[in-house]
Parts: sequence; structure tokens; C-alpha cells
Amino acid sequence: MRVLGIAGSPRRGGNTDLLLAEVMKGAASRGAEVKTIVLNDLKITPCQHCDACLEAGRCRLDDDMQMVYTELEQADRVVLASPIQFMGPSAQMKLMIDRCQALWARKYVLKRPPLNDRRERKGLFVSVGALRKADLFTPALTIVKTLFRVIDITYAGELLFPGIDERGAIARHPEALRQAFLAGQKLASG
Repeated sequence: MRVLGIAGSPRRGGNTDLLLAEVMKGAASRGAEVKTIVLNDLKITPCQHCDACLEAGRCRLDDDMQMVYTELEQADRVVLASPIQFMGPSAQMKLMIDRCQALWARKYVLKRPPLNDRRERKGLFVSVGALRKADLFTPALTIVKTLFRVIDITYAGELLFPGIDERGAIARHPEALRQAFLAGQKLASG
């Protein structure tokens, strides 16, 4: 079982990172092979809408997104972790999601599996937001669920924590960290 964590926060060691680390620890405790990639450390060009992927099913831009595609293809479970910024995922996460247009083209234009095989994959979304609004996570959830549907990843749930903003504040919420660890265990257990 390979679990891929994708860290979308620009702030290292922040709330989203701490939660993602607990999810990954939980998955590892069940014997999963875990890997986390930090989008803010990668060089990813925005989608240029050149439509080259409509013919090849592959993005023509040769940057770090090529590694992300490979990691997605190798993963059995995917954990997207992003803080809420302007009611959506971070710019780093949205950039990666937009570059999955090539995977959309594989599936809907070329009629191929978007991740090159038909194994069952599951995905989890982890997020924090400073506000305490009833619909705080709604736009981000729509984006994440759409991505998972497009790339044939079954949505396995989410961990959403409103009212968390200051760096490391989630550490004062041990129940949130426990939930993240348990979610990782559950994700790795099938």
C-alpha cells in the first residue's frame, strides 16, 4: 500500500503540515509505504491551455509536475492537504490540480485510464481555515472532489478544521491530531 501525501501549504510546519504528518504516521503504522511531496518546493508552471494533452494525454510542460504525475500513478491512496485561502485551496494546490488537465484529457478525450491503470485508489482531503463560517470549506471540497472524480480516485472523506489560523495552533487541539492519525490508519487499512 503506497500512500502519497501532497502538502499544499506555503507555510512549512503549519497546521496543515502537522495534520498531514499525523495522517501519514497513521498510515505508516498500518504498514503503508508513505511519501509526502511539498508543492511549494516544486517548480510547476501554470497550465498554458495549449491543448497538447488532448492529443498525447501528457502535458508538454517539462517541469516538476511530471514527477507529481508519476507519484499519483504509483499511489494507492492520496491525501491532499491545503489550508483555505480565499475560500479555496492554496495557490500551490490549485496549480497542481489545474495541471491535471492532462489526466482529464487521458480519460475523457483519449478514453484511457487517467492514472494508467484501473486499480482502486482512495483519497482524503485535509484542511484548516481561519474563519468559522458554515460554508468555509464548500468551494475547496467541490474542487477536490472534482479532481478525485476526474482521476478515478474514490473520495474517502475529509478532515476539516475551522477557526485555526496561527502557525501551529492545531497542536493545541490534540483531538484533531488524533483524528488525523486515525484517518491515516483507516485509509491504509482499505
